[in-house]
Amino acid sequence: MCADYQTSILMLRRALNRVQDNWKSYRHRFVPWVVLNLSKNEKTLRQVTDRSKDKLVPDQEVSESLLQLFSVLLRSHRADHGELRGAQSHLLRKETTKQHQCEEEAMLRSLGFCIARKPSTLPFAGTGVFVTKGCVSKGATVAMYPGTVYQAYEPILLQSIRNPFVFRCIDGVLIDGNGKGISKVVFKSCSGRDRMGPFLMSDTSWLTSSPQNPLAVGQYVNNCSNEYPANVYYQEFDVPDKFPIKLRQYLPNVNYSTDSQRPLRCVVLVSLRDITAGEELFSNYYTIVR
Repeated sequence: MCADYQTSILMLRRALNRVQDNWKSYRHRFVPWVVLNLSKNEKTLRQVTDRSKDKLVPDQEVSESLLQLFSVLLRSHRADHGELRGAQSHLLRKETTKQHQCEEEAMLRSLGFCIARKPSTLPFAGTGVFVTKGCVSKGATVAMYPGTVYQAYEPILLQSIRNPFVFRCIDGVLIDGNGKGISKVVFKSCSGRDRMGPFLMSDTSWLTSSPQNPLAVGQYVNNCSNEYPANVYYQEFDVPDKFPIKLRQYLPNVNYSTDSQRPLRCVVLVSLRDITAGEELFSNYYTIVR
């Protein structure tokens, strides 16, 4: 009886340790935890006086950066107006070292830097995003936050359960950046629904280990701390109607509902300062000051 009791206590302690480890990793992306700890960690807060004043970089600059990268990617993949890419299924696409190098070279050539996912230097934070080559200039578009876009009135309860990758925009729009489980199924379904003949309107490759759009890793950028100050910040970007149809195949976002009359919402991460190779990206949250 004594041995069984000791075994039960040991198993309980191990279970509690696993829960604590999971929470330490989860909390860095859990909005309520961040809000409750702002008073202790003011460096994680970026204040704006109004929604219209949140953009520190004009949308035009963000759009130009994306168009530049996507155009180079399109040429690198040897696609003619998106027809070849549109005719291929991302599910059947075989990831190779050559393809990865092609996308890395396209990013370095068009933007002047490369980023990649690696184990974070932040304790218990899991995966992080690092600048691996080149140098990021202040105000540059460094990454994109992929996922399904939900308007404030659309259902996301099931998708949000145990999901640390739901990003909330200033106006209540939510982006589910989880690449697994029901979130993955929903994104792929919506992406297939929106396809226009041979043209894909979104990119599902961010759900794999080798995204064709190398910027689509923003969901892995960890929040800053007092020890690791922010070097990037979130900025909302609505894709303009004039965005070329042949380049939309690289957008890592899709609307949950076809009834939405609003432009496709994307969230990009923009650099607060120059960032050199080897540095990890750390972001901050914002709040509206009345």
